Amino acid sequence: MAAIDPVVYLRATPPFDALPEEAFVSAARSLEIAFYPAGSRLVRKGGEPLRHLYVIRKGAVRLERDGQTLQLLEEGETFGYTSLISHEASMDVVVEEDLLAYRLPQEQFDLLLSQARFAGHFAGELAERLKNSLEQSQVATFRADLSVDVQQLVRRPPVRVPEATSVGEAARVMREQHISSVLVDSEPAGIVTDRDFRNRVLAEGLGPDTPVTRVFTRGLKTVAAEAPIYEAWTMLIDSGVHHLPVVKGREIVGVVTANDLLKATAQGPVAVLRRVEKLAGRDQLPGYGARVTEMTSALLAGGLDATVIAGFVARLNDALVHRILRWAEEDLGAPPCRYAWIVSGSEGRMEQTLLTDQDNALIYEDAGTGAEAWFRALAERANDDLEAAGFPRCPGGYMAREWHGPIGEWAERFRGWVADHGPQTLMRAAIFVDYRKVSGALDLAPFEAAIQRAGKDRIFLASLAKAALDARPPASLLLRLKGESSEVNLKAHGITPIVHLARCYGLEVGTDRRNTLERLDAAVRAGLMGPDARALVGEAFRFLLGLRLRLQLRAVADGRPVSNVVPLAELSALERSRLKDSFRAIKDWQELAAYHYRTDLF
Repeated sequence: MAAIDPVVYLRATPPFDALPEEAFVSAARSLEIAFYPAGSRLVRKGGEPLRHLYVIRKGAVRLERDGQTLQLLEEGETFGYTSLISHEASMDVVVEEDLLAYRLPQEQFDLLLSQARFAGHFAGELAERLKNSLEQSQVATFRADLSVDVQQLVRRPPVRVPEATSVGEAARVMREQHISSVLVDSEPAGIVTDRDFRNRVLAEGLGPDTPVTRVFTRGLKTVAAEAPIYEAWTMLIDSGVHHLPVVKGREIVGVVTANDLLKATAQGPVAVLRRVEKLAGRDQLPGYGARVTEMTSALLAGGLDATVIAGFVARLNDALVHRILRWAEEDLGAPPCRYAWIVSGSEGRMEQTLLTDQDNALIYEDAGTGAEAWFRALAERANDDLEAAGFPRCPGGYMAREWHGPIGEWAERFRGWVADHGPQTLMRAAIFVDYRKVSGALDLAPFEAAIQRAGKDRIFLASLAKAALDARPPASLLLRLKGESSEVNLKAHGITPIVHLARCYGLEVGTDRRNTLERLDAAVRAGLMGPDARALVGEAFRFLLGLRLRLQLRAVADGRPVSNVVPLAELSALERSRLKDSFRAIKDWQELAAYHYRTDLF
């Protein structure tokens, strides 16, 4: 190992890298170097607490409580802050390998806590530390601040017209003011746009004397002036409108348009959505996946949480499915009956960030002969088009071309899976419990009712929980920079255990929400989970999802295959430490869940 100055090393180690120069120089003057041989016990639970913050330069320490190893810390990781903050020794600290550490006295640590970013690294609650810990790294050249208030996009006060105004007069006002909409002073207030004139006036053969109230939209969709830009994106995409009045208190202070948001964030989801809406044919599908990856990279670089990004990706994918199904209907003619296109897996939970394998199915009414052939043809076209857009085929075959049928058959099939309890049927039930309807007019109430009934079946729930608990984080002692377990699978070891167990909780409490964090919220409301546990597990989930996305985008930028597996050596010391914290939080939750579902009986 090449020699390196202790001060230089410390400056490059989070959270010291974030300190202002004056504060760091003051702390560096108090820096001490310490060496401890393997086997040394630096502190005992209940004994004299540590009086220094330690930064490991070489070697390893083991954190224990009641003889159980909680965590193994290696190069670049810190310890001792729990003692410094609580003034108590809550665990044993044992030197696993000869330890060379740099340490900072209590009084210097206390002074540095006045620095917000430094203090956030050592927040008393693990959930808060996880929230503060995911390092920002540039993965794209686009770095717009997506938390900027929407009101900063407002260029002028809103223009209003009286309720008695004609469409001709309103159009003249818009031309004179060089705007694409005016507010109508009705009760409640309304809005009329250039699109309304095109679609509701000209297309319907109405004249300029038509009252504006005949073609305007009453009941405004508004956005708070203090809301971040990404919330305005969500509203535009979900509502399908192109103009959003901005309100401050009860007053409308301006109107932002889809074009305003496009100019402010050219690589945002609104821009990609517009491209999807303008797709003229199947020959334009290739490249969609690359555009989504570019957008995802931009949003992450702009500071958005991975869970928020996943919501935008799901909305864009939904818009693409609508387009693809419309093309299929144009090829095949009108559908013989109502149907619903559903997605499952991460797409069903709105947790997909980069495009992954297809997980979809098709449900239609019991319409007699002829329907099955039409819907099989629809499914084949749609699956092929999705593959062309960048969604690989599902290796397990969970795609609509294989999974389609009348709703009565679907409900009966699901009830059979619940009653069977076999590994294969449990897996299928778990997959389709995460369904989300994307397109179609069919009411899925019978299928949803079958899922809700499954949540009342204690044997099914316990079997599902037992299967969920088979996915576990690796043992703390195995998480080493070198050796057999020097790699971790972020999905299999961290994300999947949370997702699968949250599914069990969601089923038990009867929520119709599929998203993992929303299922945890429902469990809290039902009293099945405490708010502290929810905060901890939720932040672990956010951390793991964000870390995986950051590493995957880095692989894309480097031209490497995207993977869920990461060598620990590629993570920063902070990321390694928080990864171990997340795994510990998951294990604690799994132990509680095992007792709750009595999985020892199965």
